[in-house]
Order: sequence, then C-alpha cells, then structure tokens
Amino acid sequence: MGTLTFLPFAELSHALRHASTATGKKHNLNKSMSEIMSCRRIQTMRAIAAVLLLIAPGAAAAPAQAPDQAAVIHSIDAAVAARFENLLSFTDVEHYSVYRGNDETHPVAEMTVRDTYTKGVGKEYTVLSEIGSGIVLRFGLKPLIENEKTINLPGNVEKSWFTSANYEMKLKPGGIEKLNGRNCYVLAIQPRAQAPNLVIGTLWADATDGSLVQIQGVASKSPSPFAGVTHMMRQYANIDGFAMAMHARAESSSMLFGHTVVIIDYSDYRLQLRESK
Repeated sequence: MGTLTFLPFAELSHALRHASTATGKKHNLNKSMSEIMSCRRIQTMRAIAAVLLLIAPGAAAAPAQAPDQAAVIHSIDAAVAARFENLLSFTDVEHYSVYRGNDETHPVAEMTVRDTYTKGVGKEYTVLSEIGSGIVLRFGLKPLIENEKTINLPGNVEKSWFTSANYEMKLKPGGIEKLNGRNCYVLAIQPRAQAPNLVIGTLWADATDGSLVQIQGVASKSPSPFAGVTHMMRQYANIDGFAMAMHARAESSSMLFGHTVVIIDYSDYRLQLRESK
C-alpha cells in the first residue's frame, strides 16, 4: 500500500494556490495555441475555397467568346445542303385558314391539302377539303398553292433557300437566344434579289447544327401592284434530323381583300431519306 502524505492547512492552501496558478497558465497557453490553430485552419480553408472558386466550371470565368459569324453562316448553308441532298421525298398535311379584317377567330375560308414533294420533280397538292368563301378560295388560296408549286420546281427552289448565296446574313449581338426550347443564333437577313418569297427580316438557326428554327420579316417584293406589304413568319421543327415547316403566318392588305391573315399548320410528315453509306 502507498504512503499518504498529510500537509498542514497553510501548506495545503499554498500548494492549491500554486497549482491553480500553474493550471491557469497552462490553460491560457492551451487557449492561445487553440486560437492560433483555429486561425490557421480558417486561413487554410479560405485558401482552398479560393482555389476551388477559380477552377469551378463557370465560376469567375472569363466572358464567353462571341460566336464566329462566318462559322455560323457556314453551318446554316451546310444544314440546307444536307437537307436537299438527303431528303428524297416527303408528304405532309397542310391546313390553310384565311381571316379578314380584325377577326382572327372565324375564318372566311379554309382548305386542307396533302403536299407531296419529290426531289428533282417538285411539289403536287391534293385538296382534301375546302370550306368558306368561294372568292377567297378561288382567288386567294388556290393561286397561293399554284405559286408554291412554281417556287419548288427544279431550278427555282434553289433561289428561295435561306443560304448565303441568296441572302446577306449578319449575326445579331446578344449571343445565344432561346426560342421554342432551342438555343439559337439570331441573324439579320437581306435578300440579294427581290421576290415575293424572299424575306427581309430575321432568321433563327439552331446553335447545334445550323438548321432553321424560325423566319420572320416582310416580303422583299409585293406579289401584286394592288397588294401592300406582306409580313411573314414561319416556324420549323427538327423531324428526322431536318428542318420542316410546322406553322406559318402571312399578313397583308390589298385593294381586293382588305386586311387579310393566312395561317398554315403543317402535320403528319412522312419523310423518305437517302440511305446512309
């Protein structure tokens, strides 16, 4: 068994004070060391955070490089060329609605047609149904269909393509713009010639492949001396990898029909593509 040491009260009190002072000094030392270590940890964490901030995707990044105009225009030309080369034929159903005056609720005439396109031949239209004003059908929609057939004849159709051969194109500032859920480049377009089917306005091209997303503007030439300015818009969707029209709107005023709006909806596409090699 170990020996127990008994100290007189005065010595015990002195010993306790000495122990307390030593403990306090040790506590203060430990506290100082703890504060130093804490400061060092904070500085280390801040340094790590700064490094992570620099390497994090998009964080404190340099401004995105502006798209190259020549490259964008080249992608549009390539998309048009690929469509022409690979699309051998297609059929779709097109519904035409004509509105007069300020009433865009009740069409004065409607026509539904089946459009059959064959590369190297052109287009043929089969009327599926028609209703409404005989005058509008005869002097409005049917001439419109015949004009589409003429435009799409071999030797003519190439002149209506949205390419740099037919249009001066200038990339608009602002970078990528979202349209119909797609990232697009936006370009101002000016036709190199004047024709009722050539548009002065704006072109939206898919940023991934250059395919058309939307065209909007005015006809560069009136189809008739009696017609006013025609405002046009056409939207496209990617079907089997190629831009196909889905919705169009044309608005004009003429001495014969007054203010007129024509809306075209496209559906039920069936495409025949060239076999890949």
